[in-house]
Amino acid sequence: MAEAERITRTPESGPGAGADPEADTGRGSETERGSEGGAPVEPEQKAGRGKRRILALLVVAAVVYALDLSSKLLAVAKLEHHAPVEVIGTLLRFTVIRNRGAAFSMGEALTIFLTIIAATVIVVIARIARKLYSLPWAIALGLLLGGAFGNLTDRIFRSPGVFKGAVVDFIAPAHFAVFNLADSAIVCGGILIVFLSFRGLDPDGTVHKD
Repeated sequence: MAEAERITRTPESGPGAGADPEADTGRGSETERGSEGGAPVEPEQKAGRGKRRILALLVVAAVVYALDLSSKLLAVAKLEHHAPVEVIGTLLRFTVIRNRGAAFSMGEALTIFLTIIAATVIVVIARIARKLYSLPWAIALGLLLGGAFGNLTDRIFRSPGVFKGAVVDFIAPAHFAVFNLADSAIVCGGILIVFLSFRGLDPDGTVHKD
C-alpha cells in the first residue's frame, strides 16, 4: 500500500499530456502555421518579393532605354542623310526618318498630345508598381516603361522643340512603317499584358478565373 502511495503521476501519463495549448485551441499564429499547411509566409517576405519585382521592372526598362537611345544616336550619326543600308536585301533596311507622330509614323499632327500620353503611361506604371508581385508583369511593364521613356526623350530634347520633338525611326521592313526599338518594346509589352490578362494573372501575383 505504501508503494502504491509513492507512485506519482507524471505529466506524460495524463490525458492530453504534451499537447500544445495553441494547437488544442486552434489559435496558433498565422506566421507559424503558414497558409493551407504550406511554408509560413511572413509579411516581410512578401514585401521583399515586391521589391525584387520592382527591381526587375527597372532593370528591363533601363536596358530597353539604353538600347533605344544608343541605337538612335548611332543611326543619326551613321545613317541620316545617307542612302539606306540594306540588311536583308529589300526586305529589311536601315534608314533614318524623323517622326512627329505616334509609333509607326501614325498621328503626326498630335505630337504634344502624344507626349502627354507617354507621360501619363509612365505615371500609371509607377502606380501599378506599388502592388507589383508578378515577375511576368514586371517584365511587361518594364518593356512599356523603357519604350515610353525612349520616345519621350526624343519628344523633349530633339528638334523642332520641347514637347514637339520628332522621334528617330530607322528600322524599315518592306511594306511596313518605319519604327525603332522603343516602338518594338511597347508593342511586345502590350502583347505580353494581353496574354497575362487572358491567363487571369494580375500584377499582384493573384490568379483569377472568370
